[in-house]
Amino acid sequence: MRIWVRLFKDTHLIKDTVIEDYRDVSRTKKVMSSLEAACREFDLAVPTWLDLNIRDFQHHSRTRFGPDCFHEEIPFDYMDFRVIEE
Repeated sequence: MRIWVRLFKDTHLIKDTVIEDYRDVSRTKKVMSSLEAACREFDLAVPTWLDLNIRDFQHHSRTRFGPDCFHEEIPFDYMDFRVIEE
């Protein structure tokens, strides 16, 4: 699985990374560990999955984490989190 994580500020891409996880574990574990790895790389706290994020990710394999998902102030508008290869 490959996941592309991007940070946007004022509609501009400010930072991105691709996390790869090919372990033999569940999709959920891969998604959660990829989110944690991206947050470590960006030096961010892991965001909270709100109901909207869960629904978006289940239907589209992508979601956006906005300021309401983080427990601290963030220096960007949102984090785009999407699966680019299963």
